Amino acid sequence: MATCNFVERHHNVLLIGPTGVGKSHIGQALGERACRAGYSTLYVSAHRMLSQLRASRADQSYDKKLLRFTAPDLLIVDDLGLRPLDGDEPIDLYEIVRARYERGSMVVTSNRALDEWYPLFRDDLMASAAMDRLLHHAQVVVMDGHSFRNPPQRRKAS
Repeated sequence: MATCNFVERHHNVLLIGPTGVGKSHIGQALGERACRAGYSTLYVSAHRMLSQLRASRADQSYDKKLLRFTAPDLLIVDDLGLRPLDGDEPIDLYEIVRARYERGSMVVTSNRALDEWYPLFRDDLMASAAMDRLLHHAQVVVMDGHSFRNPPQRRKAS
């Protein structure tokens, strides 16, 4: 992944695992490598991205804001599914996945297992269409372990 060949091929990387195992750090590192390789890259939390799209409806700048998330060679979406999706957010997420399919790469981090992503869309057909596109050219990395923020206490030698 560090060679960024996945960006050249318009493939996705999905980083899945519990809190604190380093998903966001790996996503950021891949973004840094992509920048160094000359790819346009945007890193954003899922909540912030979807909030910005929701707000853009109010000032009629939706298409311009959507372009911000669909135009970069690599879009890194951090913490997908951490918060429930409200209102039109499932549609917005679908539109981003649809617009980027085979045109741009995504790195998505999530604490949720892949089978928990489908209900985020609140519509079976839309979930199926989005996940089919997202997974078609994807490398899924399931991370496991203890949180780096709160490592387990070492046992004292007796």
